[in-house]
Amino acid sequence: MEFRRWEDLPPYMQTSAVYPYYCRLAARRGQLFWKRWLDFVLSGLLLLLLWPVMAGIALWIRLDSPGPVFFRQERVTQYGRRFKIYKFRTMVSDAQQKGSLITASGDSRITAVGQKLRGCRLDELPQLINIWKGEMSFVGTRPEVEKYVRHYTPEMYATLLLPAGVTSQASIRFKDEDKYFQEGGNVDQIYVKRVLPMKMAWNLKSLRNFSLGRELLTMVETVLAVVR
Repeated sequence: MEFRRWEDLPPYMQTSAVYPYYCRLAARRGQLFWKRWLDFVLSGLLLLLLWPVMAGIALWIRLDSPGPVFFRQERVTQYGRRFKIYKFRTMVSDAQQKGSLITASGDSRITAVGQKLRGCRLDELPQLINIWKGEMSFVGTRPEVEKYVRHYTPEMYATLLLPAGVTSQASIRFKDEDKYFQEGGNVDQIYVKRVLPMKMAWNLKSLRNFSLGRELLTMVETVLAVVR
């Protein structure tokens, strides 16, 4: 895992708000090395083991609705780099032209198969490719589209010191974030003003308390949360 020198960070990250988080992580460079090693090895093994399941899901999607098997979208990861996140498509093929980037419960754009995949988080399986490539990690702040990154406070940019993740303590606690959108109103504004700050509070707490052991525990908690 690349961990840059302070002077090599993007200028918008070289702030007093980010510096304490940087120092915390710099003192744990060894654990960051093993974090990347674990990501690479485990994602590779899971891709080998789960390819029949992923192939079956791909066929299921193609039979259910017209459009590509995968949904790809540009997101922001470590140091503000852009990358294409992979997911199984769970919505109609032109969903991004038909509504918000946020998907609320009962969204008419979600397909029948997509509803089932979302329910057990199987739509996230292709992100194993992103992890293997080093664009993401198993544990870390969920990657946002640039539109929402522009609403980060100076402190929130600290979350870009590490690669974006598939799961996190924030993801576990906000796995049913749809409830915040059921009150009505502009979905994007609700997300930016209410949901994003709450999720980021958890992400920053995880960053302050970073350790490989805690990340392994988060992975176990995620599996248990999905099963429940």
